[in-house]
Formats: sequence, C-alpha cells, structure tokens
Amino acid sequence: MVEEASAGDPQAASERIEALRDIPVPPITPEIPDLAEFLLSGGGLPAKARIDALHIACAAHHRMDILLTWNCTHIANPARLPVMRGLCAARGYNLPAKTRQSVTSFEVFK
Repeated sequence: MVEEASAGDPQAASERIEALRDIPVPPITPEIPDLAEFLLSGGGLPAKARIDALHIACAAHHRMDILLTWNCTHIANPARLPVMRGLCAARGYNLPAKTRQSVTSFEVFK
C-alpha cells in the first residue's frame, strides 16, 4: 500500500503518504503470499495482479472488516468478487467487507 502510494507525481505521492501516516500497516506473515498465490492460480485474479492479490490476502488474513480501494479493475470488481470470496473461503478466510463485499471509498463515505 505504501509503495503504491509513493508512486507517481511527487507532490501527490507526498500527500498520499502523509494521509497514510497514522494508519497501521499489518505485517506480512508467511500465509499471506500463499493465499495471494492461491487467488492468482485459482482464477480470482490475473497473473499481472500480484500486488492486488497480496492486498486482498493481507486483509483477509488479518480479518479486516473493510478493504478500502479505488481499484475496480481487480479488487472491487463485481465479476471477480464471487470467485475471490470462494477461494478465500476454501482456505478458511472471508473477504474483508462491509456487508460481506469489498467496497470503494465512495461507498464508505456515503
């Protein structure tokens, strides 16, 4: 998350990093890359979405309630959510969710 926030326009990146300053970053445990790989190999996400798979796996592993994202291509994609939900469940996890579905920031701030 921090790495992605650091990319792009330096001024905008600085503002994003500042906004994230007080948000705790959960540790990457050995189970997280394994779950991410399972999401990729199981067809939940395309191979090029490895970072997205890690985000989802980290949030699922740490049992987060909400995975806040603007990424509707992979993470909050309604066509992919049922597959990712099933893959996570097969490993004993739930997708982080507000009412059991990933949400965008627009939905959280309604």
